[in-house]
Parts: sequence; C-alpha cells; structure tokens
Amino acid sequence: MKKITLAAALAVAATTATAGNLQPPVMEETVVVEETTASSGGIVVPLMILLMAAAVASN
Repeated sequence: MKKITLAAALAVAATTATAGNLQPPVMEETVVVEETTASSGGIVVPLMILLMAAAVASN
C-alpha cells in the first residue's frame, strides 16, 4: 500500500513539474526603424537627366 501511495505521489509531482513547459515562449517584438534619405536624394536624378538633355540639345 505504501508503494502505491509513493508511486501516485511521484506521478503527481512529475506531471505538475512539467505542466508549465507546455506553452510556447513569449518573444518580444523587435522594432525596426528605417532611416530617411536626404531631401536632395530625389532631385539628383532628374537634374542629371536635365543636364544630359541640355548637353545633347546644344550639340
């Protein structure tokens, strides 16, 4: 009778010890910060095209 009680107590202790590990770990979200480019970055290409067109037209 003592062996059955001991086995039942160990079985209960083993199930409660592993019960907390069944949930997946909670991960914090990473924050991604995008750097903005300078305002002159969008004007350089059209200015270069304009200069090329002016060079071609002058020849």
